[in-house]
Amino acid sequence: MALTIGYAAALEQFHPTEVLEIATLAEAHGFSGVMAADHFQPWTPTQGQASFVWNVLAALGERTRGDIGPGVTAPTFRYHPAVVAQASATLAAMYPGRHWLGLGSGEALNEHVVGAYWPEAPERINRMFEALDIIRKLFTASLAGRDAKHTGTYYRLESTRLWTMPEQPPPIFVATGGPVTARRAGKHADGLITVGAPVEKVAGLLDKFAAGAREAGKDAASLPKIIQLHLSWAPTDEEAVANAVEQWPNGAMRFPKADIRSPFDFAAMARLVRPEDFAGRMVISADPDVHRAAIQRYADLGFDRIYLHNVGRNQRDWVEVFGRDVLPKVVR
Repeated sequence: MALTIGYAAALEQFHPTEVLEIATLAEAHGFSGVMAADHFQPWTPTQGQASFVWNVLAALGERTRGDIGPGVTAPTFRYHPAVVAQASATLAAMYPGRHWLGLGSGEALNEHVVGAYWPEAPERINRMFEALDIIRKLFTASLAGRDAKHTGTYYRLESTRLWTMPEQPPPIFVATGGPVTARRAGKHADGLITVGAPVEKVAGLLDKFAAGAREAGKDAASLPKIIQLHLSWAPTDEEAVANAVEQWPNGAMRFPKADIRSPFDFAAMARLVRPEDFAGRMVISADPDVHRAAIQRYADLGFDRIYLHNVGRNQRDWVEVFGRDVLPKVVR
């Protein structure tokens, strides 16, 4: 499987029309596609945006030619799994072979808005896998011209089908940073999504994912392995550090963030963030080759798709520099 490097569009930071402009520029400079964040709120008020990912993905389909997918959608609280299945199938029908569906277990920041009880992580993960099962049932039954139904622990689906379908259903990727979920993803999903972390930890996730795939009788080597890398590049190290602290302080917070409900709570915590807190969590440098070396380490681990998110507002300069000095030099 060839290595591709795509653009991670932070819908928490940029107005959707600006996202479209940057993504189009990124494609012109060699980025392969777009992973777009699904957020109801930004992490902090300073980031300032939170557009509806499915609208943006459709517009990206018109403006670009590469792959497009949500990184990631929680099909569990704001959305019923059937709604996610319909949105994904429609996008795949509009842009054949380009759309993939990324699923996650959700964060209170985005999901609490519907006022439901917010459960502990194990329940959130179980909900996600039951939702995946419903989405898969709908894709399979609809392509076969029949209805699907489901009665489970968390969801019900009365007999129905998706009336607009692509010729091939979009692949379903599961996002995780934990080994147990990675193994379950290997069994039930078409690929794995994770985020940048120490190489040893990420390698362990890939091992668990592969083990789960083998248990399900699948060829682990043929399943996509995807990673999103947050980074901060600017013309000077000082600017790169300032961008990280101002725009992406959540990247330095060394504790689970899935239970925090308000951007203003994140902002209060962000006042405690210092530049040294990013060490080992995110590359911050003015030197493109430092970033290239960090990206290469994940390519060497076996990731097939890498999506890059530069956390600063300097997106256009970053796209041009990385398109020229970084992307061509990352190899398998």
